[in-house]
Amino acid sequence: MEIIQNALRTVSVIRYVTPLREGGSLPAIVEAEDGFLYVLKFRGAGQGIKALVAELLGGEIARTVGLKVPEIVFAQVDPAFGRTEPDEEIQDLLKFSEGLNLALHYLQGAISFDPTVNQINSRTASEIVWLDGLITNVDRTPRNTNMLMWHKELWLIDHGASFYFHHSWDNWEEHAKRPFTQIKDHVLLPFASDMEGVNKAFQSILTPDKIHEIVSVLPDDWLQTGDYPCNPSEVRSIYEGFLNTRLSSFDIFLNEVRNARENLI
Repeated sequence: MEIIQNALRTVSVIRYVTPLREGGSLPAIVEAEDGFLYVLKFRGAGQGIKALVAELLGGEIARTVGLKVPEIVFAQVDPAFGRTEPDEEIQDLLKFSEGLNLALHYLQGAISFDPTVNQINSRTASEIVWLDGLITNVDRTPRNTNMLMWHKELWLIDHGASFYFHHSWDNWEEHAKRPFTQIKDHVLLPFASDMEGVNKAFQSILTPDKIHEIVSVLPDDWLQTGDYPCNPSEVRSIYEGFLNTRLSSFDIFLNEVRNARENLI
């Protein structure tokens, strides 16, 4: 399998199109200067910078192992951008989000994945369950699958609830080795029967060098905002350490998946 090079473009937002009120962080469809529409994730939203960090790391890890994720870009929001917005809530969000944000290419016409309608093979299901176990993504449930069908292909979105250890930050080594008990609620767990094969393939891709490359994309601008207790270099080292520790201890998670699948029967 080809290893993907992780490099993000930066675009400038020129037009606010419409809010997407389904999510608590109030993302929005915007237009950038390159003429494309994006789903913008705001740094000034309630979930803050750490949701953007999780979105970037989760999405780029998924893309690296070959799963489909809309292109992720850095999105620059100008200080004057929200001054003409009539909605006060949105105006405040834009004001607090001046600077570097995150956006995903908007998949126009995509529909939400429905496991009762859309068929998925065991390999793909296992790949997604494996990914969510690695990044501790609690938000891929039947209630909210965070997957889209676009041009008859399955695309992954919304990884902002991943890496939940970073909301407390202490004892990250312990968190990295813990079983991921929330996997029992994963929408694709019933179909994930090839976890060992996926684990072997993905472990060979996500080497320490590759993890370092992915984590290095995190911008200093996000990591020195007061959301983190140490400097950007140390923050990246902790994310890197978390991922490498979790990969080396992944048998714990695989056992958790086996147990959860047995309880489904």
